[in-house]
Amino acid sequence: MARNAEKAMTTLARWRAAQVGDEPNKQERRPYLASECNDLPKAEKWRMQIIREIAKKVAQIQNAGLGEFRIRDLNDEINKLLREKGHWEVQIKDLGGPDYRRVGPRMLDHEGREVPGNRGYKYFGAAKELPGVRELFEQEPPVPPRKTRGELMKDIDADYYGYRDDDDGLLLPLEEIAEKKAREKAVSEWKAKKEQSLEGESSKADEEQEENIYAVAGESDSSDEDDSDQSKSERAHQPRFIAHVPVPSQKEVEQALLERRKQELLEKYASESLVKQSKEASDMLGMRN
Repeated sequence: MARNAEKAMTTLARWRAAQVGDEPNKQERRPYLASECNDLPKAEKWRMQIIREIAKKVAQIQNAGLGEFRIRDLNDEINKLLREKGHWEVQIKDLGGPDYRRVGPRMLDHEGREVPGNRGYKYFGAAKELPGVRELFEQEPPVPPRKTRGELMKDIDADYYGYRDDDDGLLLPLEEIAEKKAREKAVSEWKAKKEQSLEGESSKADEEQEENIYAVAGESDSSDEDDSDQSKSERAHQPRFIAHVPVPSQKEVEQALLERRKQELLEKYASESLVKQSKEASDMLGMRN
């Protein structure tokens, strides 16, 4: 029989002792709040544990056959782990560790693209194809680039200026029909106006005729020459006026009004010497002011 000291030195005994010594580490659980951990190495360990869990769930969510409800649950769990990882990174920075939020790698999906969303809710794998989520990832078509003036000038030809619009033979018949209708309409309007003018010609002529207030008996010969186109009956009905005093003509009246206006302007704006010189010049020339 071997002694107890020899039994303790066997390989099985040493392995059993190592297992018993590691049991407290196995039973150690991650703290619910990151602020409860004040040890930097442990905080680093819990952060790496969360990253492994995230990677495992991201690999699971790629399977579209899991069903809509399971995919939504997995996506919620991943987002929850991402928030927890952020809390641990803040705690690591407070403990004097590196700032993983600034220097850490970006979150990528299975296709190598960055996961959309910076601080909000993120979608992974098959969750992007769920009803109501697909529309969030549909990008609007890009705005077509604006053409330059040179590119626009390349498309300008004879058709742009309308030089070959009549070559198809469709416009000319329509223009002929419209022209015929317009011509008939104009002719009918002209005939109607012609009939109205013939009916009211006599009355309009009497209304539009002007009376010559300066007519005298001595001017009958000149009036006969001017009214040679009038009939004898119309001249017989025209009234005659006999002037007992010389009546100035219309031109003389206008000349007198013009001279009077000039005199008023001279008296208003010119000096007395200038007015006097003007009168002397008029007397010398034999002109009446």
